[in-house]
Amino acid sequence: MARVSAPSHDIGIIGGGQMALALGYYLHRASADFLILDREEGPGGAWRHGWDSLRLFSPAGYSSLPGWLMPPPTREGYPTRDDVIDYLTRYEERYSLPIERPVKVQSVERVPDALVIHSDRGEYRAGKVVSATGTWSKPFIPDIPGRASFTGTQRHSSHYADPGAFAGQSVLVVGGGNSGAQILAEVSLVARAMWVTTQEPLYLPDDVDGRVLFERATARLKTGSNNPPVGGIGDIVMVPPVKEARQRGALNAVRPFVSMTPTGVVWADGRETAVDAIIWCTGFRPALDHLDALDIVEADGRVLVSGQRAIREPRLWLAGYGDWCGPGSATLMGAARTARDLAVQLAKPL
Repeated sequence: MARVSAPSHDIGIIGGGQMALALGYYLHRASADFLILDREEGPGGAWRHGWDSLRLFSPAGYSSLPGWLMPPPTREGYPTRDDVIDYLTRYEERYSLPIERPVKVQSVERVPDALVIHSDRGEYRAGKVVSATGTWSKPFIPDIPGRASFTGTQRHSSHYADPGAFAGQSVLVVGGGNSGAQILAEVSLVARAMWVTTQEPLYLPDDVDGRVLFERATARLKTGSNNPPVGGIGDIVMVPPVKEARQRGALNAVRPFVSMTPTGVVWADGRETAVDAIIWCTGFRPALDHLDALDIVEADGRVLVSGQRAIREPRLWLAGYGDWCGPGSATLMGAARTARDLAVQLAKPL
C-alpha cells in the first residue's frame, strides 16, 4: 500500500509528450489539479529520439497543439525534428504546465480511494490517471527464424540516427511505412541498400501532404470503414528525400525474406543474400508495462477502452497510442483533438 505522505492530485498524467501537453493545456484552462510525470531528461517526448533528418509531413500550422500554432520553421520546408522539440519546449513554458522529470513510472496500484503511481522518485496518488506513454519505448521487431544468430548489425528505427554508420555496407531496410521510405532514401546514398516490404508500397500523389492524409484517415475512422484506400495513415508521403530516391531508382521494394543466417538472409525461393546490417522500420507496440499490476492489458497488448476510458479500471484513461484510443491520437493534431474531448471527461465526477 502507498505511504500516507505520497503527493496527491486529482489527475495524474504518465508521459510528457505531445498528448500530455495537449491535455495539460485544457486542464490548465479548467483550473484542474493535475501533475504530469515524464521519464525523459527534457521536453519533447518521443521526438527527442527521432533520427537526425526527420521532418513533419505538414506545415507547422497544421501540426500544432491547442492554443498556440507552431511557428514556421526558419529553414525551407516542413518543420524538422528539432523544430518540433523547440516548439514543445516553449509550449510547456508558455502554459506553465506542472511537469516533474525525469520520473520513471514503474507501476500503478489500486487503493480504495485512488490510484497510486509507483516511480523511481517515490509514489504519487491520483483520483484519476491518464496513461500517455506512447509507443517509442516499445519497438517491435518480428520474430524471424534465425534472427538471434545474425552476427551483423541490427537496429530498430527508434535507435537510428543517421546513415553514416552504414556507409559502404550492404543494408536491408525492412518496413513499408514512411519511416522505412525516408530511412531507405538516405541510407541508399551511402550504402548498397535494399528495401524489404510485405507488399508493394503505397505512395500518396506528389502534391498531397500530411494534411490530406490525416483528413482522409480521420474521415474513414469516423465512418467505421475498415478499407485501406490510398490516403490512410500508413501511406507514404512524397517528401523531397523520397522523391529524390525515386528519381534515382532507389525505391524498388522486394518481398520479405523467410529466415536469417549468421551472415545474411534467406528468401522464399531459397536464395541467400549476405548483408552487413538490417534496419527494422517495423513499428511499435503500446508502452504499457507500467499497467501490468492492474491486470488490464489484453493479449494483443492493448487495454479495452470505451472512448479513452479503461473498461476494467474506470479511474484510468489511455491516450496517444493510436486510433484505438482516439482517431490519429498519435499525431500532433490528433493529440489535440483527443485531448479536448478527454479533458471534458476528466472534469466529470467519477
